[in-house]
Amino acid sequence: MSTVKILHMYADMLDLYGDSGNMEILSYRCRMRGIDCIIDKYSIDSEKPDLSQYDLIYIGGGADLEQQHISEDLLTFRDQLKAAHEAGTFLFLICGGYQLMGKFYRDADGNDIPGLGLFDYYTVAPNSRRKRCIGNIVIRTEITGKQVEVVGFENHGGQTHDVRTPLGSVLCGNGNCKNSPSEGYFEKNVIATYLHGPMLAKNPEISDYIISYCINRGQSDRVGLKPLDDSLELACREVMLGRLLKK
Repeated sequence: MSTVKILHMYADMLDLYGDSGNMEILSYRCRMRGIDCIIDKYSIDSEKPDLSQYDLIYIGGGADLEQQHISEDLLTFRDQLKAAHEAGTFLFLICGGYQLMGKFYRDADGNDIPGLGLFDYYTVAPNSRRKRCIGNIVIRTEITGKQVEVVGFENHGGQTHDVRTPLGSVLCGNGNCKNSPSEGYFEKNVIATYLHGPMLAKNPEISDYIISYCINRGQSDRVGLKPLDDSLELACREVMLGRLLKK
């Protein structure tokens, strides 16, 4: 039996708009295929984990206050996270988790929250907290090897700049910055995005991209995933696409 081992960091503080539901989706889709999915959680007062033992590290989204609370603790993991990323561990990062992997996050008051600097982008919030990117969003990505329209919900003040390899192009909504043509950050073992919802509930192809990567990591013979019945998920997404793109 294949095993996927996941570390969910700061689940008690970074869980906007059902972000923890992404872990439920991954667990369910693994279970339906007979894949053992182990999900450990880390909080600030927990014993420090060994990040090298995990196939996937997940950090959800939070408001400025929560990001300030966890930033100092997260910085203590910088070397471990860098090493894990370079060794091929998958990083799945939503909103605040996305921002804190860049150079820095500058909040609406002009205070800089240091990022880990794993990636070259940086995020700056507008001076007014009323100036936010809010609403349903659709992006088009080809990370799975074919074109997929991905649906989610965004609510962020921060504007993320200097993203060299975005997750996808924006069809509806804002993306990395207000009226941006692109959204998120992508490498073969990194998905960083502003899409809440939870994102994976609406987009089974992205879930399966992550699962497939994890079970095939370090394997010489690639293992395919057993198809699941995604008719309900896809039908629900088509309704949203019809509304948002006026198909």
